Amino acid sequence: MTKRTSLKLTDERQRKLEQASSIVAADEYDDPPMSVVIDAALTHLLESEQNIQDARGEVDPETIQKVANTSVIGLRYRTSVVSKWR
Repeated sequence: MTKRTSLKLTDERQRKLEQASSIVAADEYDDPPMSVVIDAALTHLLESEQNIQDARGEVDPETIQKVANTSVIGLRYRTSVVSKWR
């Protein structure tokens, strides 16, 4: 990851920040700073990844995929067929 001095706010990014802000806000009158919203989103991403990894040994992959997968993070697994003759 490269460090950048500015963050370009496209319309889509601004919309996502506004939605995330309403989730992070303490009430309907709270307007958290963008840094708080970004920190909350990053923390959620990191904790979600750890939760998926922790659940791998306890929960079947299909359930993890139904509950935890998003467009950004998720559990993927592959099945394979192995010949017993080889």
